[in-house]
Amino acid sequence: MSVEGRVAVVTGGAGGIGRALVLELRRRGAAHVAVVDRNMAGADAVASEVGGSAWQCDVGREADVRGVVELVGASAGPVGLFCSNAGVLERDPDVEDPTSASEEAWERSWRVNVMAHVYAARACLPGMRERGEGWFLQTVSAAGLLSQIGAAAYSTTKHAALGFAESLAIAVREHGVGVSALCPQAVGTAMVEGREMWGADVDGVATPEHVAACAIDGVEAGRFMILPHPQAAGYVLGKAQDHDRWIDGMARLRGRLS
Repeated sequence: MSVEGRVAVVTGGAGGIGRALVLELRRRGAAHVAVVDRNMAGADAVASEVGGSAWQCDVGREADVRGVVELVGASAGPVGLFCSNAGVLERDPDVEDPTSASEEAWERSWRVNVMAHVYAARACLPGMRERGEGWFLQTVSAAGLLSQIGAAAYSTTKHAALGFAESLAIAVREHGVGVSALCPQAVGTAMVEGREMWGADVDGVATPEHVAACAIDGVEAGRFMILPHPQAAGYVLGKAQDHDRWIDGMARLRGRLS
């Protein structure tokens, strides 16, 4: 799907991958980009760079997501591309215990990393089906394909996010609607500053701009799986071929990092 002339929504758009997606979409001729974030000042600043609109939204609340889709539709036209990019990283307080994150951390991870994608689909899908076109770009993470050492809630909810993306893609293809799952490894954003994610830089840290370009390339090529770090494909293949060996390798990596 070409993004040229489309109305796009980008959640988590005030910084990081989200901001890079906003700029890339505008560069490629999107008709309008709605910048969505809890940080309204940040969203305003990015929107002003591209002549777009800014919207404050908690993506973990369905009413907020639905409201943004309705308001953007009324002011700029039907949403043709929804970039469900916002995410939250909850680390294990006790790195020796993957159950140590609080109930609140697990619930927040579930709402933002999983249900936000569901809410976006609920809000956009009826109109996209009726028009016979549209696209969902869902930022998942390579943690949804592999794992993330020291962040059980993050890794678990990213696996769930990928499962939803697959279910959505299977269900909507016959209606002319597409889905892409963006699964980068480490990206140079606040999420990995100070090596906050164990082993995040094993294969190098990509720039948000590189990830955004890969993402829109993937959407325009009609690809489901988008891997800005191409070596992740090999890791997934190795995991599928011998899961026990893969776990042994991850345990050794964890030991080296600790």
